[in-house]
Amino acid sequence: MTPVRTITLTIFAMLAFAGNSLLCRLALDRSATDPASFTAVRLAAGAVVLWVLVRAQVGHRKPTGDWTSAFALFVYASAFSWAYIGLSAGTGALLLFGSVQATMLLAGLWAGARWSPLQAFGLTLALAGLVGLLLPGLTAPPPLPAALMLAAGIAWGVYSLRGRGAGDATAATAGNFIRAVPLGLLACLPALPWLAVDTLGLACALVSGALTSGLGYAVWYTALRGLSPQAAGSCQLSVPVITAIAGVLLLGETIDLRLALGSAAVLAGIALTLPWRARRIAA
Repeated sequence: MTPVRTITLTIFAMLAFAGNSLLCRLALDRSATDPASFTAVRLAAGAVVLWVLVRAQVGHRKPTGDWTSAFALFVYASAFSWAYIGLSAGTGALLLFGSVQATMLLAGLWAGARWSPLQAFGLTLALAGLVGLLLPGLTAPPPLPAALMLAAGIAWGVYSLRGRGAGDATAATAGNFIRAVPLGLLACLPALPWLAVDTLGLACALVSGALTSGLGYAVWYTALRGLSPQAAGSCQLSVPVITAIAGVLLLGETIDLRLALGSAAVLAGIALTLPWRARRIAA
């Protein structure tokens, strides 16, 4: 992994992660497609692309994964879609990545990780930013969509923690996507009378599943080979910012003072939790 290749792959992955929010918001806000159908198509498209990528590897490897991780993946994808009925792209991305990082950081504390006072302050600041964003007020996001996005972030955090020990992350993700497809289809059954898919929504779901999810995750796992843990964490802090800016430029959304301050607190707080000094010494 040369530095140029690492940077190129990392930029693509961050744009892909932001693209998931933009595509989902576009489909649910500007088309007749429902969240359950969007989720099912996204998971199916991602499963196909990842299966092809795994089979194309040297030795024609097979997808791995497990049902517990697949369920966490399904919960993330489903809650993510339903949340974007009532959230802007930027707010949704901030809640998602804030809760993902908070879940992983709290899991580290539960496992006995030792933190410096600065890191503890960073986690407190990040959680305060999320709480401040969710406090009732004229510009607060709707409670139910916000709760669903927080649930999506917790599920993705659990999925990420379970995937740390995967020998071949792409193969594990492929297997988990394949297992999540029937879960996505089953989730469509209760909403069967209201299911609807139009051209725009179908296109967004296919691109989200195949490109920004399937290919995006595969590229990210490749980029991780050239990134230190703290660099990988800090890179992901850019996703809510990219999403918010793209939401303004492409979807006509606005950034109010509450979102700006909440974003600053969450991103700064998470940045402070990254073990910069410890990692440098260990390296």
